Amino acid sequence: MLSRDSNALKLVFSLFALYIIWGSTYFVIRIGVGSWPPLMMAGVRYSIAGVLLTTVLLLKGSDRPSLRQMINAGIIGILLLAVGNGLVTVAEHMHVPSGITAIIIATVPLFAVCFGCFWGLRATKLEWFGIVLGLLGIILLNTGGNLISNPIGALLIVVASISWAFGSIWSSRLNLPKGMMAGAVEMTVAGCVLLVASRLNGEKLDHLPDSAGLLAVGYLIVFGSIIAISAYMYLLTHARPALATSYAYVNPVVAVLLGMGFGGEHLNPVEWLALGVIVLAVVIVIVGKSFAAGARRHQA
Repeated sequence: MLSRDSNALKLVFSLFALYIIWGSTYFVIRIGVGSWPPLMMAGVRYSIAGVLLTTVLLLKGSDRPSLRQMINAGIIGILLLAVGNGLVTVAEHMHVPSGITAIIIATVPLFAVCFGCFWGLRATKLEWFGIVLGLLGIILLNTGGNLISNPIGALLIVVASISWAFGSIWSSRLNLPKGMMAGAVEMTVAGCVLLVASRLNGEKLDHLPDSAGLLAVGYLIVFGSIIAISAYMYLLTHARPALATSYAYVNPVVAVLLGMGFGGEHLNPVEWLALGVIVLAVVIVIVGKSFAAGARRHQA
């Protein structure tokens, strides 16, 4: 019973980290790119977070990953963080609004389910219903908006979503480092790749970022990277793909609310309805996961 309660607590904390913390990162990234070159900022974020987390884990006596595990984690880090988050950062630097960015990223669960089917990971009917309902809520949320105000930026975010979804599903099939070490290696490799890309792209830091930019990177390192990505790694190995990627439905809600509170944005009645639909979709996905797990236990 104690072990079950502990696992339930970890699941709840992981979902909170993804829903709330990751939902806030879109707004924080937008602040950061105001004084940082985008690829450089993402590279600094993940390099520092990866090195810090790796050092702490090694000092605590965590097992050193094998070469194969490090290579696998590096590949996943490139797909999820270097391509996935790197392109998001570039798009926000191109003035794609943080709320719109979060809405496009909400396509991740759809791509994840499609990729999961290739590996025999069939979603339940209830999960499919939740995913479809969530997508309808996203369409409602964008009623009266303009996703194509920056077509190149929007395309980058779509590519980021596809890369993130594919990497998330593929990671469950690979031999990765144990526990949080997987996220540590992924962040370190992704950070190095992003810094190389920044250099090749000719990015330069002409002056020290302002205090808001430095605080933004600090927040992204501690909360958006070390805490949230560790939580995501936990969910990928302890939950169904639909639940692990369900944060994409809640993140737009958080991003929009932050925009209202700090950016002077406003929602019309249809958009408020959309937020309710999206939250309902998340609940349905979670219930679908619970029903599926219960069915498997009864069959066993």
